[in-house]
Amino acid sequence: MKAAGQLLHQSSNDIRIYVYNRCQQKKTLSQDVVKMANRLRHRGPDAGGFWTDAETGIALGHRRLSIIDLSAAGAQPMHSASGRYVIAYNGEIYNFSATKARLESEEYPFTGHSDTEVLLAAIERWGLQQALESVHGMFAFAVWDREKRELSLVRDRVGKKPLYYGWCGDALLFASELKALRFHPEFDGMIDRSALGRFIQYGWISEPLSIYKNIRKLQPGSCISIRAGSLPWTSQSQNYWAANRVMEAARKKPFQGSFGQAADRLDELLTQSVTERMVADVDLGALLSGGIDSSTIVGLMQKHYDRPVKTFSIGFAEKKYNEAEYASAIAQYLGTDHHELYVTPRECLDVVDKLPTIYDEPFGDISQVPTFLVAQMASQQVKVVLSGDGGDETFSGYKHYPDGLKQWYWFSKLPHSLRNLAADSLTFVGDGSWYLFKPSGTAGDGKLPGWRKFAGKLQRKTRSWRSATPQDVLAKHFERTHRPDSLVIDAAAGISNMNDPAVWAHDVDTLSAMLHFDFVGYMVGDILVKVDRATMAVGLEARCPILDTRVTEFAWTLPRDFLMHQTGGKRILREVLQRYVPRELTERPKRGFGVPIDDWLRGPLRDWVEELISVSRLRAYGYLEPAAVRRLWEQHLCGWRNHSSILWSIVMFQAWFQELERDPVF
Repeated sequence: MKAAGQLLHQSSNDIRIYVYNRCQQKKTLSQDVVKMANRLRHRGPDAGGFWTDAETGIALGHRRLSIIDLSAAGAQPMHSASGRYVIAYNGEIYNFSATKARLESEEYPFTGHSDTEVLLAAIERWGLQQALESVHGMFAFAVWDREKRELSLVRDRVGKKPLYYGWCGDALLFASELKALRFHPEFDGMIDRSALGRFIQYGWISEPLSIYKNIRKLQPGSCISIRAGSLPWTSQSQNYWAANRVMEAARKKPFQGSFGQAADRLDELLTQSVTERMVADVDLGALLSGGIDSSTIVGLMQKHYDRPVKTFSIGFAEKKYNEAEYASAIAQYLGTDHHELYVTPRECLDVVDKLPTIYDEPFGDISQVPTFLVAQMASQQVKVVLSGDGGDETFSGYKHYPDGLKQWYWFSKLPHSLRNLAADSLTFVGDGSWYLFKPSGTAGDGKLPGWRKFAGKLQRKTRSWRSATPQDVLAKHFERTHRPDSLVIDAAAGISNMNDPAVWAHDVDTLSAMLHFDFVGYMVGDILVKVDRATMAVGLEARCPILDTRVTEFAWTLPRDFLMHQTGGKRILREVLQRYVPRELTERPKRGFGVPIDDWLRGPLRDWVEELISVSRLRAYGYLEPAAVRRLWEQHLCGWRNHSSILWSIVMFQAWFQELERDPVF
């Protein structure tokens, strides 16, 4: 009995899809993999390739964004020197030069100088496990072992690069984005209502869930190996790097030096990480917001660059959301080649129609709009940018850490059952007040008198009271509703990184537990998705030096007072930054990277939203409870409560589903 398969991958921004099927012809394999790869041309606009083995029944496809070794020697799918392994690879190995030197000392016969070839050589010479332990970078790849007839899917330690996979009938499919999977003839597009519930609850879909019932996300730091002939879902993924175990080990061996020594060591690690990420055979730059994280990265880049670094910032007319002036001052001090774009509300709104296609599954972080705009601007001049992502989650930069610590200190002294009862009671009072005090009519200007709004805020103010663990405190912070089943019809309780203690760090201090929770939940599910899809949509590669695991593993050993101080979080990162940028240029209250979505929903987006969440549209789609959705909308319009976050999630799902209805392979 012959097996057939397809693997499609888009590298350095490639995609990959593996289909394990029976009795497919070579022509069908080739046609399917090319069609699927072409769906992700935006991630790899420079070239494409595919490979099939009709006898075995496997095909690999690839779209290339050429960053290192622009010659044909870097093309994919790529074969190892012996021909045993074939790889389709997405991402960058940052220590590939050092790894290559080791392999050359073992006389490996290299033909080019791409990091893909180095990764493949490491797998052939040392085996997959040792190769993964040896490399540092962002990646998701598929490697086929022709001798074992085994396919391995691998995702990087942090989860910078996406990898979806799943069985549809007898076919195993995987890809960097869902739009490629949807193009396969056997794709099963049944929506997972439990994943939808989690999306409505938080605004993103956390690992391992996806919006589709039969498709999962491979967890960061994981590998899954599937033998030819395996039955669906019988192979289990294995961690080659587990963030919770690494965090637990780090807390047992805390840093013993002084604060100054720790700052010196962090400076060394960040310098190594930044300089490794500046290696490219194309122009590169940096995204500069003017905050602590991006300013540190740009300061280090400029110190080690032989010409002005190209920096990119986006500005808004609304002062509350504008940081461009701070970025400009830092760029001027460092002497970068600075570029900024001030965008109008109209330009932001024009992006909204593109969001379902860009993000590929429902995604509800409104900062996706400015992130796409700054990526689009940068892509007109460079192919690679460095960013400061990961600084808040690694060095305790968010306000919800000190707030969460205070809350947990008091919560831990009170019985959980008592706190639950109090929260339920006050939520009932708050919800009931709507029916007592709601206005008889509303112009939708959000100007309801303050005394009518107070009770409506009770549910928000008491949500964290239900917390059973420090991780729950943060989960409640991110909640847009604590009852997703009241909005999603037939929603089940989906297990994800946001509510699965098995993936959390245990036996650590409260702050470490919270930092790790954000690392595997909010950062992977929201922040990294936002940046990857926005940059890849315009053929731009984003590299995040702070997320080098050598940096994060060191940060996890540091005492709390090295991270948090009276002046706020990121104490040690601020210490490093002032070696490159004067403190007075960066010391100011933290701002989010967003847009005035609450006002937009009542103003320029109102007609669009009304159409998407009309009772008839909600009933026709059949996933969301019309009465509950319309109640949220009415409350937001009159100003009884700011529901912009949950409404944005609802609207993003409705807009995504609308595109799916129009074109199942959009």
